Amino acid sequence: GVPRQYLMSVINSAMDIRTASESLLSLINEILDISKIEAGKMHLVEQDYEPADQLRSIITMIRVRSDQKDLSFNVEVDEKLPTILYGDAGKIKQITLNLLTNAVKYTEKGGFTLKVLVTDITEEYCDVRISVKDTGIGVREEDLDKLFTAYERLDEKRNSSIQGTGLGMAIAKNIVDMMGGVITVSSVEGKGSEFCVA
Repeated sequence: GVPRQYLMSVINSAMDIRTASESLLSLINEILDISKIEAGKMHLVEQDYEPADQLRSIITMIRVRSDQKDLSFNVEVDEKLPTILYGDAGKIKQITLNLLTNAVKYTEKGGFTLKVLVTDITEEYCDVRISVKDTGIGVREEDLDKLFTAYERLDEKRNSSIQGTGLGMAIAKNIVDMMGGVITVSSVEGKGSEFCVA
């Protein structure tokens, strides 16, 4: 038979390749997205979708990453959230994943919480607030304004080990703006951050 050590080496190499290819794909997608935004070619594609299914998919993807870093990942979903919503499900998922991925990236101890809250609801519409709160490294007060600027990398010395284009939050802000929403952040350096989309 094949030695176990050799098998483990092959498996680890395959996982490294997969991680590298996922990172590369993410970088390419972000560059394509910012190019679309700058060219005015980014549009909303709105339709009915099931938020519960979308949340399950997001949670599954992020849980793998939080488990790898031994972080807690809590989810609180408002019981008033309708079974069907109307909007651009793909872009809402993209924004939510962006916030959660950042929480995983910049948190080494403790964990983070995703909250989905219904702030206003009628027969015609439903206002939802999505927030992600972490116990990560936080953002310096003087850097908060730079967070949503394309190609800005904050505190490069401290974050040198963290990969990314610095485009994620700029893309998220542009999409939220297109939807008529607002993205806000509150943070304490060394203690954590909370990002809200409403």
